[in-house]
This record gives sequence, C-alpha cells and structure tokens, in this order.
Amino acid sequence: MTTATRLATDILGTPSPVVSFSPVSLPVPGRPVDLQLRVSAPATGTGLPVLLLSHGHGPSHHLSSLNGYAPLADFWAAHGFVVVQPTHLTSRTLSHLVADAPGAPDFWRSRAEDMSRILDRLDEIERTVPQLAGRVDRTRVGLAGHSYGGFTAALLLGAGLTDPETGTVVRLLDPRITAGVLLAAPGSGGESFNGPMARQWPVIGAVDFSTMSTPALVVAGDKDDPRHFTDRGPEWHTDPYALAPGPKTLLTLFDAEHGLGGIAGYDAAETTDENPERVASLALLSAAYLRTRLHPGSPAWRTASEALATGPAAVGRVESK
Repeated sequence: MTTATRLATDILGTPSPVVSFSPVSLPVPGRPVDLQLRVSAPATGTGLPVLLLSHGHGPSHHLSSLNGYAPLADFWAAHGFVVVQPTHLTSRTLSHLVADAPGAPDFWRSRAEDMSRILDRLDEIERTVPQLAGRVDRTRVGLAGHSYGGFTAALLLGAGLTDPETGTVVRLLDPRITAGVLLAAPGSGGESFNGPMARQWPVIGAVDFSTMSTPALVVAGDKDDPRHFTDRGPEWHTDPYALAPGPKTLLTLFDAEHGLGGIAGYDAAETTDENPERVASLALLSAAYLRTRLHPGSPAWRTASEALATGPAAVGRVESK
C-alpha cells in the first residue's frame, strides 16, 4: 500500500465500491457519430458532484477514449464523484470514421462542446445509468483533462482562442463548471511555439489564458519535455498557471514526464515514467483539490498538500495565487 493510499482514507474517507456503465450513447445532430460516454460512480451515496474527464491523444488505440484513465477515474469515483468520460472525435478508435469530418483532425471546438452537451443532458444520463437517478448534485461540477484534454479544459474554464482559420476570438466558457484540473496541459503560443508540430497544430498555440478565471489546479511534470511544440522545456506546461488570473494552484510533480507516472491506463507501455506512487499521490491531491473547491470549507486540499507536497519526501511542490 502506498503512502498516498493510506492517506486517502484519512483525508477523503473510506472508498466505496464503484459502479461503471458504458457506453451511454447520446445522438448529437451534426456529429458524425454518437457521443459515447462511460459513467463511473460510487455504489452508494447521494449529493454526488459531477466530474468531467477529457482524454488526450497518445499512441494507444483505446486509452484516448472512454476506456482510458482508469487510475484516476476509479479513484475519483470511489471517493464520491460521478466521473463522466466521453470519447472525443480525436480518439484513435474513431479515426477511420471521422477523418474527413468538419473540424478534423484537431476537433478543438467539438471536444469542448462534448462536455457542455453532457451537462445539458444530465437528466438523460441519469435515467440511462442504473441506480444513478436522484443521486447527482448538479450544482457541483468539476472538470479534468490530460494533455490535449487539458487544452479542452482550459477553453471550458474561460481561456479564449483565436481561430487559426478565421482569426476570430472564440470563447467556450461553461459557467456550470466551477473547478478544474489541468494535467500536463499545453502552454502558450508566440515566438517560442517553434517545434516541429507547431505548424501542424497551430490551434495549440492560439489559446489566451488571460481570461481563464475559473479556479483550477494546474499539474505539470518537471521532466515533461514539450520539444514537439517548443524549445522552452517543461516550464511551458506551467503557462496555464502563470498566464491565467487567480485563483489558481500549481502542482509541479518531481521527476514526472508527460504521463505523470501512468495516469492514462494501468500498466500502459507508453508511459515513460511509470510510477504507481506518483499516480496515487496525484489521484489523491486532485480529488482533495476538487473536494475543497466544490465543498467550500473542506480541509481536504490543505491536508493532502501538506502531507504530500512538503518536506523531504514530497512528491512535488505547490504554489498558489
């Protein structure tokens, strides 16, 4: 048992068995395929907050879908969240179906719209998932995203984006989302947006974090090398903290690369920095942050960050503004 696993019960309470249901299929007019979801929730309890989880890319076929990120989704659901995971149109599982669809290949607008549609149709989702109806607190909504999912999360939390095709500024803020967690998210554009992938994905560098006002925890690995997009080094991934207004918190994980220890899946070979203790610590810290943000007055974040991000055995460092 890891240190974080032992601490989790003290800070968040005894974990509950998790019920996971998939796929929930939501037909969406104009979307080339139905919006498919996985919904995971504790088997017991009421007044459960909603936590949307946006996947990234990666070389695996199925981790970039509703089937990924089990190390986080399972933990969050066991500790009281209704975790909703969509399969975005960027998923490798859909590449043969949507390659020529409008918005390909980055589908940046569609990804954000997926999350807002989920909130629009929570009634339908509750009716579909067995034993979930009446247990969800619609007033408490959080959002997490990894890598390109962090980019999606930034838009929903208030970041602006200058559409590379039209030059117009687009805003996709969803005010129903009141707290976010950005995991290894892309940084800003500008002159330093000069890596080999920058020209192919100009939308990554088109984000303006100065309007991202929703409270968020930004998580960055101090060994996360973004050379495909910039020569700035791991600091690039801290831009969503540095360039956004408060309240924001930055968690820099020591020795973590882009997979942050292996959050995309259990024993995923693509993880270059596999570290179960790091994943367990991140799961606890992110859940504690969201618990405190969605339930003001909860000491979970203060307790977890003091236990895991201070002293000689710290897994990372924390700063806030």
